[in-house]
Amino acid sequence: MSDSYLVPAAYGQGLYEDRRSKFIGEIFPVETPEEAIQKISEVKAKYRDARHHCYAYIIREGNYMRYSDDGEPQGTAGMPILDILRRAEITNVCCVVTRYFGGILLGTGGLVRAYTKSAQLALETAGINQMSRYSVALITCPYSLLGVVQTILPEHGCLAEEIDYAADVTLTVTLPEGGEQALGAALRDATSAAVDVEVMESRFMGRRIR
Repeated sequence: MSDSYLVPAAYGQGLYEDRRSKFIGEIFPVETPEEAIQKISEVKAKYRDARHHCYAYIIREGNYMRYSDDGEPQGTAGMPILDILRRAEITNVCCVVTRYFGGILLGTGGLVRAYTKSAQLALETAGINQMSRYSVALITCPYSLLGVVQTILPEHGCLAEEIDYAADVTLTVTLPEGGEQALGAALRDATSAAVDVEVMESRFMGRRIR
C-alpha cells in the first residue's frame, strides 16, 4: 500500500433540490465495511420516511468498494456517487444520499445529476485529509535553548504536540517520516550539539489539504 492516501476530514452534509425532490448527501469517515454498513443503517433509521437511500463506500484495506441504487433506475444513483469518491481519490469513506420524492419524475439524466451533486456538496463540506507517515520524536533541551529549538521546528515541517516543563523542557513532536536526520543536524548545529532528536515511533497522521 502507498505511504500516503486521502480520507474525509470529518462528517459532511450537502442538500440538493430539483423539482420538489430533496436529496440529502452525507459523508462519513469509516475504516471497515462493517462501519460503512452501520452508517448506512443509521441514515435509513434517521430518514425512515424517505423513498431511497443510495450509497457508495470505499475501504482502503483490500481496496473494497460497494454501491447501491436502492430502487432507483440502474446506474443513476450508486455509481454516480461512487464516481465522485473515486475522482477525489478518497478512501475509507461512505457516502449516503437520501431522496425525498417530490412527485415529479426527473429522468435518468436528472437523477444522475442530482446524486452526483449531492455527493459533491457533502464531500466539499467534509473536507479532505492527507494521511502520511509521520515520526513521533522527543526533543529534550535546557530552558535557555527552547527558543532556538522552537524556531527550527517549523523549518522541518515539525509540530510540537506536547511540551513538558521539568528540570529540562521535553517536547513531543511530529514530523514527516524521513526528515529526522535533517532536523537532528539542524538542532545540533544551532545548539553546539546540546540538543538532539530521539525517534519514538512511526504512525499515519492526517493533515487537511482541502
